[in-house]
Amino acid sequence: MDLSVVIPIYNEEANIAALYERLRGVVENMALPGGYEFIFVNDGSRDQSLVLLRLLAARDERVRYLDFSRNFGHQIAVTAGLDRTQGEAVVIIDADLQDPPELLPHLYQKLREGFEVVYAKRRTRQGESAAKRLTAKLFYRVLALITHISIPVDTGDFRIISRKVVTALRQMPEQNKFIRGQISWIGYRQSCIEYDRTERTGGATGYTYSKMLRFALDGITAFSDVPLRVATISGFAVSGVAFLVMLYTLYSRFVTRDFQPGWASLMISILFLGGVQLIAVGIIGEYIARLSANVRQRPLYIISETNTTPPDTTTPRST
Repeated sequence: MDLSVVIPIYNEEANIAALYERLRGVVENMALPGGYEFIFVNDGSRDQSLVLLRLLAARDERVRYLDFSRNFGHQIAVTAGLDRTQGEAVVIIDADLQDPPELLPHLYQKLREGFEVVYAKRRTRQGESAAKRLTAKLFYRVLALITHISIPVDTGDFRIISRKVVTALRQMPEQNKFIRGQISWIGYRQSCIEYDRTERTGGATGYTYSKMLRFALDGITAFSDVPLRVATISGFAVSGVAFLVMLYTLYSRFVTRDFQPGWASLMISILFLGGVQLIAVGIIGEYIARLSANVRQRPLYIISETNTTPPDTTTPRST
């Protein structure tokens, strides 16, 4: 098979039909001799998304779907889709139509030029609040600054990857997935195509600020030890300042005898030291929580219903 398209679905009943028609029109014009498939992953939707996917699968044998037993998250949904792909090239695209399916032929052509990854880089982001654009911009740049690998800025998961990259991703069983970071870590020749991201066609985004924060923490803790180093250096710095304050206090008390018992300075010192300690403990706790999740080795996802073939034995993480 030439091409697989992975589409994570979460409450997208307003977009599924339009997305399917646009994808089918684009891919059929690409004249792929080996054929193609669409893999929809229903991530615990509470609307009629699953019903629509069943109808599409009944009409078109190239439509495959997976239905999770509950909501496992966007990155896990993409991972499940990748596990079931058969294409030599795989496209990852969201269902909200902010990423245009019409870009697929350009991504595919770029991949055939010898690249293993071609990601779509956003020039503009329409239909998003100024706060969301600002936080996204800051996140990508901070991540690029503190990680030891080169993760492209202003990119999402919209991209095309080769079978070689899919095979490598299947060997990375982390529970807290950050797929765009994993693809950058894998390496190989990578390129990009710029585009303008449009406004969401219908429905509401599933990416709330709390989910974005969790996603950012997954990205940072998966690919950077800088927060741990900052916590360590801050501990030494605060200890040094505290030691100097202690020397000054002893000097004032026993040498100059010019001191005044001060409740304010005492409280400031306690709060400052306590705050730094809590921040350091919190950062360490984030890393320990992720280590604990990986040690338990639970399956990444549970499939309730599917019309796809099971993954090969090299990917035993699904049930």
